[in-house]
Amino acid sequence: MGISGRTAWRKERQPHFSARSADTNHQNGWDSVPGAEPGIRWWRSRWQRRQGSVHGTHEWGGQPAQRAAAGIQAKPSLLSEIDIEEQDRISTGFKELDRVLGDGIVAGSLVLVGGDPGIGKSTILLQVCRNLAGAGRKVLYISGEESLKQIKMRANRIGTVEGDLKFLCETSLERIEHAIDTEAPHIAVIDSIQTMYREEIGSAPGSVSQVRESTGILMQIAKSRGIAIFVVGHVTKEGVVAGPRVLEHMVDTVLYFEGDRNASYRILRSVKNRFGSTNEIGVFEMQEQGWWRWRILPSTCWTAGRNRPPAQ
Repeated sequence: MGISGRTAWRKERQPHFSARSADTNHQNGWDSVPGAEPGIRWWRSRWQRRQGSVHGTHEWGGQPAQRAAAGIQAKPSLLSEIDIEEQDRISTGFKELDRVLGDGIVAGSLVLVGGDPGIGKSTILLQVCRNLAGAGRKVLYISGEESLKQIKMRANRIGTVEGDLKFLCETSLERIEHAIDTEAPHIAVIDSIQTMYREEIGSAPGSVSQVRESTGILMQIAKSRGIAIFVVGHVTKEGVVAGPRVLEHMVDTVLYFEGDRNASYRILRSVKNRFGSTNEIGVFEMQEQGWWRWRILPSTCWTAGRNRPPAQ
């Protein structure tokens, strides 16, 4: 390419986009700026939401004056002004699980349930949803890994499902948030967090940024609407929940479902609980029908095979 060719190519180039000049010229967001890249537009919109976010609302604005004009104000409360009622604790129908959670589910809490693949996380949560719906609670089960027919085949093993228990197969957080607003459930289950994604983020579902952003949105939904949300999380070969470490810091409770997949017993333990003790464990037994039931085991069950010869 000659000198004249390079000169013509420079003339055809688009003007360089500058974030500083956009702010100086008071542009109305990155979308109105010629030459703005999609990632920069996303960064700008996310910055506006974070700068103007108000906990528990959907109103967004860049300046405090705009929020005050819209009538959005944050008011602190004294501890004496906060009422704690018995209805804030919801029984799961499993005494073992209630004890591990700290005497039941807390309204507005975000609970992370981790475990190896095939250990029984989805099955026990489906049973919890069945128990809650039978007790008159509105429950929404959202699956990003199974179809509705697959869920029904699994639900047929645990018995008849009665009450207001609805199922949704979706992975988009925008659609999930709309469904939660429409159905207004008391409890929701997300299976699993690694399949959820937000359209504004360009990375694939299960990536660090997607998992962190998805957890933040679900936490806001739980706190602002008073909905208890259970989130299923995959684990790595080291035995910890896959994704960023901040995932466990953001949720209220972290439960691990453990045990040998070839055995009939599973242990549910809590490694973090803002509403109860972490010194409790729950023991569950798999029935022949393919569903879990809680069980108090005698002390002899842990030492029954200790004196047996090898391979017996």
